[in-house]
Amino acid sequence: MKNLISWKTHAKKWSGALLASTILLSPIGLPVSKANAASSQAVDSVQGTVNKQDAAKYRIVTLGDSITVGYEPNLTALPYGYVERLYEQGLLHGRTTVSNFGISGLKTGGLKTFVDAIQLGTKVESDAIQPNLSDPNAGKLGENTVQIRESIAASNLIVLTIGGNDVAQLLTLGATLTDQQLAESTSTLLTSYAENINQVIQNLYKINPAAEIIIADQYQPMPEIANATLYPKLVEVSKSFTATVDKLAGGFAAQGLKIKVAHVSEAFLGKEAQLTHMISDRDFHPNQTGYELIAKIFAETIWGSHTTLSAAGGQTINVIVNGKNLETPYTPVIKADRSFIAIQDIVQVFGAVTVWDAKTKTAAITYGDHKLTVQIGASHIHLDGAAIKLDTPAFLNKVGKEHKTYVPLAAIAQGFGLDVRYLEKLRTVFINA
Repeated sequence: MKNLISWKTHAKKWSGALLASTILLSPIGLPVSKANAASSQAVDSVQGTVNKQDAAKYRIVTLGDSITVGYEPNLTALPYGYVERLYEQGLLHGRTTVSNFGISGLKTGGLKTFVDAIQLGTKVESDAIQPNLSDPNAGKLGENTVQIRESIAASNLIVLTIGGNDVAQLLTLGATLTDQQLAESTSTLLTSYAENINQVIQNLYKINPAAEIIIADQYQPMPEIANATLYPKLVEVSKSFTATVDKLAGGFAAQGLKIKVAHVSEAFLGKEAQLTHMISDRDFHPNQTGYELIAKIFAETIWGSHTTLSAAGGQTINVIVNGKNLETPYTPVIKADRSFIAIQDIVQVFGAVTVWDAKTKTAAITYGDHKLTVQIGASHIHLDGAAIKLDTPAFLNKVGKEHKTYVPLAAIAQGFGLDVRYLEKLRTVFINA
């Protein structure tokens, strides 16, 4: 759904950055988002692991409207919606990438046209996708249908949030309609929705018949306090929407295709004022609490569970390895835009073997077939005999009465062929084997 005035006012402020960030939410896994990846310094000895690493990734593609984009009114920074949170949850389960192709203001007819073009691999202009789209990124996405098709073809999971704009008119017109007129309008809108989504899903399965599709139903955003008479009628519209989605998904599932419904609507019922911007901004979109709830529902639908994550405080960072928090008295720290970890925690985190040479102040770390040496104060580490330049060397860090050797986490983890992602919002490093 969209608030047209708010969207036009604020979209241009961050559209360029948004396109760059939401097309692919898979940053090189350095400890700080501004940092260059240690993989950019990679040597030949680790190049053979690339294909295996890529194959291990769980690839998510998201399509839909402004809910997919993560839009909120008065937004001046990059969105932090359900897609970004879904990426975080994915990293708890393993190597994950998310490619977000959401378009604000999109209706199901526009999504159908967009996916038709993707399936055919033909470029499509913004107005051809849907007339008068307010999202400045629509045309740019339409130019990249071939690349988007490749992303869908390689994906494991496709997530759809769409339909709010199809029925949004009922929020404003519903109060003027008789019950029969409202029922007829709802039936007409949902019939069109079903026809469009049926074609969208068919085309997505043509591109990638092995992918799983998760499609959300649509929450009703108007709180009861806004219109106590209309509220129960809109709740019934929302229930009809859910029934339509369930029927569609059931039909595809009966054909042996992998598809599920994320039931968002029920979770918003009675909490519309707390989960949307309707009271503060007269805007239909979820607030941060609402987006967190949507992400939770998707995570539970996909993985069967959801983990609440919170940002690390101060100058510390969280380190999560294969879905588990690193528990250590030697707190990981950030120094010169790099995250560092105590050497002895390398043993705990990676199951590596570490030998310390006090004379040369050098640690030799063995992990699998790889051997890496790190010297205090040195500008390079050596992986299997090859030198890799460091921006910030290892150092001695005082922890209580002890001095511990702290080494650059990302350079070592990536040198060992592990997947490392740093998410600034959470101040958290995710490491996956």
